[in-house]
Amino acid sequence: MAESILSPGVFARENDLSFTTEVAVEAGAAIIGPTVKGPVEIPTLVTSYSDYKNRFGDKIKSGSQYYSYFTSLAVENYFNNGGTSVLVTRVVSGSYTSAVSTAVSNSLDQTAFVLETLSEGEDQNSISTEVSGTLPSGSIDNLRWEIVGADTGSGTFNLLIRRGDDSSLRGKIILETWANLSLDPNQNNYISKVIGDYKFGKITDGNDVTIGLVTGSYPNVSRYVRVKSVNTLTLDYFDNAGDPKPEYTASIPINASGSFENATGVLSTSSTFYQNGTSGTEAQGIPAGGYTDAIKILRNKDQYNFNIITVPGLVKANSTFSSVITDVVNLAQDRGDCFFPVDLTNWANPTVSSAVIQAQTFDTNYAAAYWPWVQIPDNAIGQNVWVPASVVIPGVYAFNDQQAAPWFAPAGINRGGLGSVIRTQINLNKNQRDTLYNGKINPLATFPGQGVTVFGQKTLQKKASALDRVNVRRLLIELKGFIGSQSRRLVFEQNTTRTRNQFLSIVNPYLESVQQRQGLFAFKVVMDDSNNTPDVIDRNELVGQIYLQPTRTAEYIILDFNIQPTGTTFE
Repeated sequence: MAESILSPGVFARENDLSFTTEVAVEAGAAIIGPTVKGPVEIPTLVTSYSDYKNRFGDKIKSGSQYYSYFTSLAVENYFNNGGTSVLVTRVVSGSYTSAVSTAVSNSLDQTAFVLETLSEGEDQNSISTEVSGTLPSGSIDNLRWEIVGADTGSGTFNLLIRRGDDSSLRGKIILETWANLSLDPNQNNYISKVIGDYKFGKITDGNDVTIGLVTGSYPNVSRYVRVKSVNTLTLDYFDNAGDPKPEYTASIPINASGSFENATGVLSTSSTFYQNGTSGTEAQGIPAGGYTDAIKILRNKDQYNFNIITVPGLVKANSTFSSVITDVVNLAQDRGDCFFPVDLTNWANPTVSSAVIQAQTFDTNYAAAYWPWVQIPDNAIGQNVWVPASVVIPGVYAFNDQQAAPWFAPAGINRGGLGSVIRTQINLNKNQRDTLYNGKINPLATFPGQGVTVFGQKTLQKKASALDRVNVRRLLIELKGFIGSQSRRLVFEQNTTRTRNQFLSIVNPYLESVQQRQGLFAFKVVMDDSNNTPDVIDRNELVGQIYLQPTRTAEYIILDFNIQPTGTTFE
C-alpha cells in the first residue's frame, strides 16, 4: 500500500530494479533439426546435454525400437568435446501447441491459476487419473504439477514441477521447485513474476520471420512451464493490521497434484533414421518446408549470437533439401559471424566422385565440407549408428577452441581427432584423400593407432586466397565479432579525436593479444584524420581501417633426406 506523505519526514521506499534486461542469446553453436519434444521454432539455449534432454528429449520410439535424431547426437557430441552452450531450434511437420494444466483448485473449487508447457505437441498431454501414485499417460517427456505447503495465513504455497512418469508412492522426480508463491500481484513473490508468463510466437513481416512477444509481462524463468493466467488474484492480501483478508483466504490453491492436457501436434513415429534418414522427401520425418522459418529466424544476428551453425541430416545430394542448404550458406554469409559444416552425399552413395561433384556446386568461404559418413555410439539406445560428418564436426571446433583458439586449424592429430568415432564408412587411401582435398573436401582419415582424424581445413571457396582455409575464416569471424561489439558502443558518440582514441585503445591491445597467441603475423589499425576527413565527418561517418596478416598453417611438411658420402663434414 502506498504511504501518504502529509507531514515532513524521511520516507524510505524500495524499488525493485533487478529485473533482467533482455540481451542477445549467445551460444557456441546453433543446431536446427527435429527433436523429441520442446518449443517449436523458438531458438532455445541449452548449457549441458542433461539440460538438452530435459527440454528436448533424447530418443523416440518408432515401431518396436528406439532411435535418436541427428540433432540429439550432434548436441551430445558438442558438449562431450568441450562445448559450453548450444542454441537449439526445433523443427516439426504440421501444427503444434502447448499443453495446459488441469484445474489448480482452491477451497471454493475455483481454478486458481493455469500453467502452460513450454514444450509443444500431444506428447505433453499427461492427463489421466493417478493409479498407485502414477499417471498412466505420464512419460519421461511430459510433466505433472503439485501444490504443497499451502498456507492461508501467509497467503503462499509451493509449486513442484514433476516429471510425468514419476510416482507419488515410489519417489517423486522433481524438476523444479518454486517456494512461497503468491497470487498477490503487488508482492515480489507473485507467481507470474517468479515463474514467468512470456508467450512467444512467430511474426511474419514480408519475407522476414522473427520471434516476438505475444503475451505476458514477466520473463520466463522456469525451463518447463509458464503462467498462462491467474484467475483468483488476491490483491493486497493483508489488511492494515497485517491479517489475511477473509474474502481472499479461500482463493489460495489447496494441496493437490495434477497433469496437463489439450496440446496438439503428433510426432511422427514412422520416420526413417540414421543412414536411411537423409535420402527421401523428408529428413527424419521433416519436409524441406519445415526448416524455412527456422532459418529465417536465426538470420537475426542482433538477437542470436553463435559461431557455428549446422543442420545435421540435410545433404546436398538430396535435391529436396538442396535449396535449404543454400539458405543456410546465405545465412552464414549475410550474418558474417558464423561457419557452416556441410554434408554432401547420402550414406547409400559413398563414392569420392559423387562427393566432389556436390562440392563443386559451392563457392563460399563461410562453409566447409567433410566426408565420409562415420559410425558413432548412440548412448541413448546402446547401439552404434551411422551419422553424417556434421554431427561430429561441431565437436571438433569446440575442442579446437578449448585447446587453442578459433584461428587454429580444427584438423590434424592434435586438435582434429574424432575420439567418439568408431570408424568411417570407407577407409580413405592417399589417392582418395588427394582427390577430395583437391575438390575442396576435408577428408576424415583413419590412421593406425591414432583413429579417425579430420585431415583437411579447406573452405568451399573456389579462388585461392587466405580465406580458402577454415582457420583464417574463423579468425576473421572472431575479430569482427569482438571489434564490432566494441564499435557499437561508439554509435552516436561525438566524432572527435577522443572517440577515435577510445576505439584504438581497445582494438590495438586486443589484436596484439591475438598476435601473441599466433593468430596474426602483423596488423595495423588506422582511424585518424587521414581517413576521417571533414567531408566524412559531415556525413556522420567514423571510418576505421584494419589491416591484417593472418598466420598460415603448415599443411604440407616437406622433408629432404640427403645422403652424403663418407668423410663429409657437417657444419
